[in-house]
Amino acid sequence: METKEPFETLVTRHGPVVWRVCRAVLSTPADAEDAWSETFLAALRAYPELPATANVQAWLVTIAHRKAVDVVRARARAAVPVASPPEPAAHRDAPYEHDSPLWQAVAALPPKQRHAVAYRYLGGLPYRRIAALLGGTPEAARRAAADGVATLRRTLATRPAERRGKTDRTGDDR
Repeated sequence: METKEPFETLVTRHGPVVWRVCRAVLSTPADAEDAWSETFLAALRAYPELPATANVQAWLVTIAHRKAVDVVRARARAAVPVASPPEPAAHRDAPYEHDSPLWQAVAALPPKQRHAVAYRYLGGLPYRRIAALLGGTPEAARRAAADGVATLRRTLATRPAERRGKTDRTGDDR
């Protein structure tokens, strides 16, 4: 039966290899030092369970690689300081568009139709999911969405032409 060597011996023997792995993956010595330390902390916790016949160097290199990748990922998620905050994101709909005839027609739909139209055509949900949200069958969700769209088409088609901004070539309203 083989016995394991003391952990301090592992650090002395394999420390340089672990350092090279960390340094190869990470761009700064400070990050490599952090990954090196994290590697040996994790190894210290797991060492008692490691079989005596295990390839210790390969085990440590694997831990080092994973710890170095963790540092890279953490740096990618870290906030980057800037001189001034960025402008707020533009909304997809300008505020005035909510007062448009289309949005007024959508608001006038019965709730089930309005929700089915919104979930299907704005949210892109399948009818099966819409049915689960509204409480019904996929066929009922499909029917509510179709009825809602038909109502919107009728409502918007009956609006006066001047509200749509269409005129004929002579300048008269159609």
